[in-house]
Amino acid sequence: MVGSCRSCDSCADHLENYCPKMILTYSAKYYDGTTTYGGYSDIMVADENFIVRIPENLPLDGAAPLLCAGITTYSPLRHFGLDKPGMHVGVVGLGGLGHVAVKFAKALGVKVTVISTSPKKKAEAVERLHADSFLVSTDQNEMQAAMGTMDGIIDTRSLLSFQFSFDHGKEDNRCS
Repeated sequence: MVGSCRSCDSCADHLENYCPKMILTYSAKYYDGTTTYGGYSDIMVADENFIVRIPENLPLDGAAPLLCAGITTYSPLRHFGLDKPGMHVGVVGLGGLGHVAVKFAKALGVKVTVISTSPKKKAEAVERLHADSFLVSTDQNEMQAAMGTMDGIIDTRSLLSFQFSFDHGKEDNRCS
């Protein structure tokens, strides 16, 4: 986002992403009526409250995921108080968002359990991303044993994969 009204209840609570007048980085109308073009822009004007300085020693291709996937996963960790050392968070899905959620949670000192339908992702989760544990969501015994052990769960799967599970009779594969 590049702007918001800065006066509604959401903005006052630092939840500008819920502002009814937020200005998105792409295909939105800026304050002066011009259209925003996001990454297709040669230059961009944004409210200073929405600008992040990227250190010169951080390659842009390394910083880019932190801006979108980063805020998508970091925000709920902070908002729901799941950012304190010793907390235990489940991360459902180990795609792009899941990777970033695990990295942020671990950097915050949080115990992380990755929950996935794919047992093949265990090595990546535990060895590469240093998740503390891994659950296969289709294994009812593992899921039952983990019930009530986490302070919160971040679901990073796409809505389409969630809908696919329900459309194919897997209603019993939920984390609750």
